[in-house]
Amino acid sequence: MKKSFVVFTLLLLLLSGKVFSQSKIGYVDSDAIMDQLSDAQDARQQLDALIQEWQGELSKLESDWKTKYSDYEKRKLIMTDQTRIETESDLTKMEQKITEYREKKFGTNGELFQKQDEFMKPVQNKVFTAIKKVADKEDYDFVFDRSGGVLVLFAKDKYDITNLVLKELNITAVPKQQGAKPAGATTPGGDATVNPNSSTTPPPSAQPTGKDSNDKKPTD
Repeated sequence: MKKSFVVFTLLLLLLSGKVFSQSKIGYVDSDAIMDQLSDAQDARQQLDALIQEWQGELSKLESDWKTKYSDYEKRKLIMTDQTRIETESDLTKMEQKITEYREKKFGTNGELFQKQDEFMKPVQNKVFTAIKKVADKEDYDFVFDRSGGVLVLFAKDKYDITNLVLKELNITAVPKQQGAKPAGATTPGGDATVNPNSSTTPPPSAQPTGKDSNDKKPTD
């Protein structure tokens, strides 16, 4: 909300006439920059590897739960009271472990969030430094990111300094594809100007997989 208010206030100042006429304004497409930056690609690959590892471990925990629950369902009528109580307690503990693991790795403040910041922060700083250098060289007063939180309905290509930033980063610009899907995601916390990793999605929060809709959770 605070960020949106600052952006809105800034735009009002720019449109006030005098400020607008005396200002030099440019914009960048940070998603396009990140897509062509090898450091960003390396960071995304590291995140993908971690996510695959964590999802594999989560799948194993869920599979173990399913196997034990299936065995419980088959044998519960012939179990002694003591065995049934112990089995149900084990199933509950296993389910709690699954929930805790999912939250630890993929929760709001989980390891995925922390790793995104760890891997992508240096890349973001590198891109920001390049943007600042280009802005200083070309004497721009304001540079907006059309991939970020600022809604740009239309902007002439002559104000696009994305290629200048790529050049500053020693990257050969790739020609834009017509009809390319616009991007607008931000990093965790919403303060960064670049997309940390649009290719990864943490698993949904749900009960252990494989549990039939008609199955009932064991009770004491």
